[in-house]
Amino acid sequence: MVKLRLKRCGRKQAVYRIIAIDARSRREGRDLRKVGFYDPINNQTHLNLPAILDFLDRGAQPTGTVHDISKKAGIFKELHLN
Repeated sequence: MVKLRLKRCGRKQAVYRIIAIDARSRREGRDLRKVGFYDPINNQTHLNLPAILDFLDRGAQPTGTVHDISKKAGIFKELHLN
């Protein structure tokens, strides 16, 4: 099963990449594809909408935090329109 989850980057300040990864892999494991970026300190989000929608159509499950970030961006509205 593929999951959309956060992968931590940065040493002092936490910055995260949103990645598609096999559910059995660890958090810092090898990802299938990078689909976004999230900076909680500056509250910045960059998402690759076509890639995220493609993974969701194939049955990927987002984690709770990724689900909340995607919901704010309006991805699920676009998913229901397609």
